[in-house]
Amino acid sequence: MDGILNIYKEKGFTSHDVVAKLRGILKMKRIGHTGTLDPAAEGVLPVCLGTATRLCDLLTDKVKAYRAEIVFGVATDTEDMTGQIIKELQVSCKEEELRSTIVEFIGTYEQIPPMYSAIKVEGKKLYELAREGKVIERQGRPVTIYSIDVEQIICDENGDLKEATIVVVCGKGTYIRSLCRDIGERLSTCACMKSLVRIKSGQFELAESLKLSEVEALRDEGVLSEHIVTVEQVFASCGKIKTKEETDKLLKNGNKMSGSALLEVIPGQKDGDFPANWYRAYTSNESFLGVYEKKKADYVPVKMFL
Repeated sequence: MDGILNIYKEKGFTSHDVVAKLRGILKMKRIGHTGTLDPAAEGVLPVCLGTATRLCDLLTDKVKAYRAEIVFGVATDTEDMTGQIIKELQVSCKEEELRSTIVEFIGTYEQIPPMYSAIKVEGKKLYELAREGKVIERQGRPVTIYSIDVEQIICDENGDLKEATIVVVCGKGTYIRSLCRDIGERLSTCACMKSLVRIKSGQFELAESLKLSEVEALRDEGVLSEHIVTVEQVFASCGKIKTKEETDKLLKNGNKMSGSALLEVIPGQKDGDFPANWYRAYTSNESFLGVYEKKKADYVPVKMFL
């Protein structure tokens, strides 16, 4: 079984839990996820099966979209509502201030990661230090926010902010908890994340995701394969190259190839999910074997899926 399953990670499970449970459901060991979600978060978690595990690093780097609820006037040690309250401040901000402030985060900004995160400092994960009661200085890291849309705002009787729901499209390494914290600080108060749902990861969307119980049911019905996205489908936006019969062996061995070794070259989408100079590589009999990148006049392997 090779390909990607779009899993809906439910609350209470770690991403590692999902992988462990799928190994039992599918009776296979070679499974990996494509980007950690906190236990309290839910939503899209693409999981790679078999040879598709070679895709894990590529899919982890993809653009992601989240729906988050923010609570204003409260700060916690975890930066979400699962933690201990460490600060409460009065909120004197109106809806218009929130909308204008959120726009300031679009683009690239330096984000300080939360203490409760898996980032390593001197060989130790930050959350391990946090559980020991230690708080250390963290360096800001550049993260990219492509868009932030406000879905709902809840104010008190004076018109001051209480809660808000936002949809964030962002690049890799972005902590939505920390974004909520930073929005609160920019408004001269404090804030933390109340809930988080990942609604998209690369080309995988929430509406098509499957809960673990649904995976089990589909397995029992014998139709689970219909819901597995093949490696070839993941790279559908890439171009296509096909080798000549006499140069099939070059492709099968993952060698660099010149244009003269190819029977067919079809360009990909310029605005696709992968670089425009990436190509799906096929033998002369249309067997998909990997992805190549065009460098000057040659084609060199990016990933092979033999």
